[in-house]
Amino acid sequence: MPERFRALILVTTFGCLRWGEAVALQRCDVDLSAGTVRVRQAFVEHRGTGLILGPPKSRAGARTVALPKAALPVLKQHMGSHVGEASEAFVFTGESGRNLWRGNFNKLVKWPEAVAAIGAAGLHFHDLRHTGNTLASRAPGASLRDIMARMGHDSPRAALIYQHANREADQGIADAIDKAVKAARRKPSKRKVKRVAEGDGPAAEAS
Repeated sequence: MPERFRALILVTTFGCLRWGEAVALQRCDVDLSAGTVRVRQAFVEHRGTGLILGPPKSRAGARTVALPKAALPVLKQHMGSHVGEASEAFVFTGESGRNLWRGNFNKLVKWPEAVAAIGAAGLHFHDLRHTGNTLASRAPGASLRDIMARMGHDSPRAALIYQHANREADQGIADAIDKAVKAARRKPSKRKVKRVAEGDGPAAEAS
């Protein structure tokens, strides 16, 4: 991934942002001290018309999201190298400084080659948000309302999907542990095998 777009990947993933929300971020929306980004608008692409800047997808889409500390150094470097000083300067733009189009991004960064190089062939950009949502739903103590707020959803439907997936994964882990325990119980202990081999135990006493 070109250095110019690494922060976009991290913010989209760990901030659980939609594409239109991420590319609509402006300098005034980023608080490096607090480690947050504020979502208050989004770009929508209209062929023949261009990029339309408007409110987020839903009422809950307007939100402030905390980023993990691991993502902040990359974002800070990006802000210093690729973002204008004006408060309204867009955070993520192309080499020319123009706003990014989702339709051109894959070709611009050679996305298929980039994801294949890290062993994630077939990964789509929108999968980054799904990854962030999944990580958020696994956070200890995160309630359904917390997950909804981070994802920017009015309805609990999407958040419940992630929680259900996590429950299934957790059950799978429990089943694997159960299988391992049962397998261990079927095997004679080393101590018992040793006693029998040495002529100790009931068989030896009978002789």
